[in-house]
Amino acid sequence: MAGIYIHFPFCKQACDYCNFYFSTKMKNKEDLILSVKKEIDLRHHELVADALESIYFGGGSPSIMSLKEVDSIISKIQQKFFISNKTEITLEVNPDDVSREYVKGLKKIGINRLSIGVQSFLEKDLLMMNRNHSSVQSIKALEVISEIFENYSVDLIYGIPGSSLKDFVYNIEKALEFVPKHFSCYALTVEAKTVLNHKVKNKTILMPVDHLVKKQFDKMISIFEGKRYLHYEISNFAQSNYQSINNSNYWLGKPYLGIGPSAHSFDGNFRRSWNISSTNGYLKSINNGELPLDGENLKISESYNEYIMLSLRTSSGISIQKIERKFGNAYLKYLKKQIKKHIDSKLLHLDGDTIRITSDGKFLSDKIASDLFKL
Repeated sequence: MAGIYIHFPFCKQACDYCNFYFSTKMKNKEDLILSVKKEIDLRHHELVADALESIYFGGGSPSIMSLKEVDSIISKIQQKFFISNKTEITLEVNPDDVSREYVKGLKKIGINRLSIGVQSFLEKDLLMMNRNHSSVQSIKALEVISEIFENYSVDLIYGIPGSSLKDFVYNIEKALEFVPKHFSCYALTVEAKTVLNHKVKNKTILMPVDHLVKKQFDKMISIFEGKRYLHYEISNFAQSNYQSINNSNYWLGKPYLGIGPSAHSFDGNFRRSWNISSTNGYLKSINNGELPLDGENLKISESYNEYIMLSLRTSSGISIQKIERKFGNAYLKYLKKQIKKHIDSKLLHLDGDTIRITSDGKFLSDKIASDLFKL
């Protein structure tokens, strides 16, 4: 079982915090759609699957695509792979792209899950992040989506400069009015080569202090768990049986094929590859019948570290049996030595064969994971 990720790189406007590959110049949009379909033809043999578990349209802003364009990509995938009635097919949507006709059309062509990038219902937050939509557009979009789709996710951001605990609670409670099946909530991070990074360096924006961000994080967990959402990954919450298949498979290290500029692929073992982060370069290579790919075989230590990082973030935790089977006894001994102080500090919990992060450890998950890495 495996998945396909389609990266659509175009955006109407650049968000100040985004470090994904994107372009606001959409003159090559039609050529890009054609090249994505050609890449599927060129690479479909790389992914061996009886049936796809998931297809995910990300970006960028894939909701810029017309219904006809989305449908043509799904049809191309269907020519090369088996899509069952259980295949999760997600498309990311921006609030300003949502209309009743568009959302109904997405459902009709086979999209069965949406992920809407609300981020905040407060205009001051949206302005600070240079989002292209308004709070009113988010509310109207959610009204439409909640009527047409049962399965959809809402993205929210916390740790926003100038945003209080009360502000973030308001954002969560506003979104909960629509009773989404899933939430993805991420802390705003300062990434290199972004407008936000430039502003922070020049001190025109001050990032919030850690203890405020932790308060927002803890309150978020409290609210969602009180509403019976499962906290199945550090940044993700779902009603029972509505966990994201695409995300879960990524965290579980299952194989996936990444299509489009800058898209990453993984063979489920030790091979990772990625497409060139240039739309023009991508188009040129595909049109010449060449793959715009680079890749690497992960060292055992790199694969181990990746497994630790991803697994520790999930409710499934780290499997001691898998560590021994895949990486060997030396890695298992090292891990057992490294976890001891975190167990003593009640940041990790050993439950039979499984190492899980505790409630106290969740906010520090990345720091704890790095301490378990093999350098």
